[in-house]
Amino acid sequence: MVKDDIFNFFLKFCTTGLPSDIVVEVGEMSFHLHKFPLLSRSGVLERLIAKASESEEESAVKFHDIPGGAKTFELVAKFCYGVKLELTASNVVCLWCAAEHLEMTEEYGEGNLISQAETFFNQVVLRSWKDSMRALQTCDDVLDKAEELHIVKRCIESLAAKASTDPNLFGWPVLERGGPLQSPGGSVLWNGISTGARPKNTSLDWWYEDVANLSLPIYKRLIAVMESRGIRLEIIAGSVAFYAKMYLPGLNRRKVSGESGTRLAPVALGSPPSEEDQKILLEEIDKLLPMQKGLVQTKFLFGLLRTAMILRVNPSCISSLEKRIGMQLDQAALEDLLMPNFSYSMETLYNVDCVQRILDHFLAMDQVTGGASPCSIDDDGQLIGSPSLTPITMVAKLIDGYLAEVAPDVNLKLPKFQALAAAVPEYARPLDDGLYRAIDIYLKSHPWLVESDREQLCRLMDCQKLSLEACTHAAQNERLPIRIIVQVLFFEQLQLRTSIAGCFLVSDNLDGSRNLRSGLVGSNEGGWASAVKENQVLKVGMDNMRMRVSELEKECSNMRQEIEKLGGKAKGSTSAWGAVSKKLGFKVKSQMCSAQEGSVSKQNNGNNKVEKLKDRHVKHNRSSSISDKGSVSSIVPS
Repeated sequence: MVKDDIFNFFLKFCTTGLPSDIVVEVGEMSFHLHKFPLLSRSGVLERLIAKASESEEESAVKFHDIPGGAKTFELVAKFCYGVKLELTASNVVCLWCAAEHLEMTEEYGEGNLISQAETFFNQVVLRSWKDSMRALQTCDDVLDKAEELHIVKRCIESLAAKASTDPNLFGWPVLERGGPLQSPGGSVLWNGISTGARPKNTSLDWWYEDVANLSLPIYKRLIAVMESRGIRLEIIAGSVAFYAKMYLPGLNRRKVSGESGTRLAPVALGSPPSEEDQKILLEEIDKLLPMQKGLVQTKFLFGLLRTAMILRVNPSCISSLEKRIGMQLDQAALEDLLMPNFSYSMETLYNVDCVQRILDHFLAMDQVTGGASPCSIDDDGQLIGSPSLTPITMVAKLIDGYLAEVAPDVNLKLPKFQALAAAVPEYARPLDDGLYRAIDIYLKSHPWLVESDREQLCRLMDCQKLSLEACTHAAQNERLPIRIIVQVLFFEQLQLRTSIAGCFLVSDNLDGSRNLRSGLVGSNEGGWASAVKENQVLKVGMDNMRMRVSELEKECSNMRQEIEKLGGKAKGSTSAWGAVSKKLGFKVKSQMCSAQEGSVSKQNNGNNKVEKLKDRHVKHNRSSSISDKGSVSSIVPS
């Protein structure tokens, strides 16, 4: 392509009116110019023109490596012809690099292009955040020369210094200490004059969007310099997350359609980035993120991990992301853990193995920090223990919920389910209701399991850590093995006895308190009268409890007889009830089953439970599996 109109353009500014006598070819473009204006400003052009003049009538000079290409050379030619250039942050870097390449020094004229570009860069560009950012963005086109002249380094240093400083200190209007001066009406004052502008509270992330337009190599260098200047790691992590969301489409599936993708254009990765470019970017993002807990949102880390699995990035990157998530697993939500299985085998619907590895990382970190210790719950169901126990208790609840979500998957093998459930330490679960719910859902979705597998699965939960409501459901759950049901019934009675004993202790204390205070001053007679009335109501309630205790004795006696029949053991010195207790691992003597006066039983029909137990035993003898009947109540949904 020949640019003939360049001659006509420059001819207007030539006083000689002579036709062009030199052709300068820059890439695919040709410029018809005059020798004298060029050689009087550039050492390189002087030598090339002299060499070309020896061979041809109309000399030709070819450039293939001039910084900035034809567009920049056009500005250089105008400067040689005396046209006043308007230097800006967008063109000063290319002009400076081209002038250095062409040796446009003071030796070839005072106020030559090198000195003008350098002065403008130092006095104007580096003093402004926006100008420094624009100049740094243009360095990608002339990166080698810009590095040689330390332009990139100086821009990065300028930006890092401004990012670590209050932005109000270098903005307009001029601000004083403690914020902008304001008029009585609230507008910003500039040199005592009201501007009408309202002051804005600038947040610490004000520079995120600007630096996100930089190419990845330059952005990495900027972040490194910011860290060296002491900018807080949570601010650095926020910028890295913002950068990742701009160029990884998998993290912005809910992005508003009105937002344009033109921001991707300045980035070397291209717009839109290819899968290979996304893989490189994701691995670099993982390296840039600080390895500390809580600096990055857990949901964002899960998004990175899902994207990494889809793109099949380096296994070391996936392992690093899993470790990051494991460090703060207690901050995750259940929906975050439900990651689809992207492997070719598609053994399971969800990636259970990944969750297992994340949990292992969390437990290893918890052990290092000394978070492991016994815990308990009070009467209101609240956790009793040190605050360090809270994270692992939250993770235990999270894993139990995850197990309940993945349990319906028919392809989920029993060993994987057991391994994930057993990985949570026993002390981390104050109650086993969540684990029981997950086990019941798994049994319902896998009715082909043999009795031995069912028993092995149910051993994961501790029947003593089931609430009364869960015990009630488990006692009527036909999916559970018979041995587990007997255990549940046994510990249910123990829980009732413990609760009732506490009630009677309170009642005795009330009676003693009433007798002790009966001789007090008569001025309180009105108040004590109401207290006596309340105690009478409590006493009636206690009488009702005593009546229920006798029913509980009958229930327990009948159950003992029925279990002795089921055991099929001969009568001897040791009762069948004792034998069953030993098989079930009970450490409590059989006398615990006989209720004493002062205990309360639950309002359930014990004879009905025994009849169901007998029917299930007969069915078990006829078939190797238990039919899937019944539905889970409020504890375990059907």
